[in-house]
Amino acid sequence: MTENITPDLRQGLPEALRYLVAEYPRDIWSGHRNFEGLTRFWLERHVMFRQVLARLEQEAEAMLDGKMEARRYQQQTARLAGLFLNQLDSHHQVEDQHYFPQLAALEPPLARGFEILDADHHLIDGHLTRLADTANAMLRADPLSPLTDVVGALKHTYERIAPFLNRHLLDEEELVVPVILKHGPLLHG
Repeated sequence: MTENITPDLRQGLPEALRYLVAEYPRDIWSGHRNFEGLTRFWLERHVMFRQVLARLEQEAEAMLDGKMEARRYQQQTARLAGLFLNQLDSHHQVEDQHYFPQLAALEPPLARGFEILDADHHLIDGHLTRLADTANAMLRADPLSPLTDVVGALKHTYERIAPFLNRHLLDEEELVVPVILKHGPLLHG
């Protein structure tokens, strides 16, 4: 497997970047002394991103199935898509500008992994731009007219970003959390 494969195509990070997750597997994370605080909060943000995206997909499906009123759907989508886009963008900025450089400095053999995650963020930005554009087109649509085409396009956008984002989040968790568990006292908030 090549290191520069995009998240939607890779099955995980290259083995050379997985040595710490082997030492600190996911099933021990929550019980580790360096897990609380920032690590728990950061993982909860990942859960929130997944949940909001899943809810956006479910509501698009409900709208397409005629189980939701158009104006309500537009209001819900505006709120949830705005939350998702804004929070994910700021989350990635903090990671790229603050945490990834700090974590890479603490564990230099994993620097390439943080470069991969940073590159993922740039690719995700393209998905987020398409999501914002598609959501805005749906929000500009007259709720009294059929929204089938714009809601279908929005649902398709969600379906495209979900596996891409999930793979990225999984890889990020398996790179970041073990570094934090190993070096927790050396981290600067």
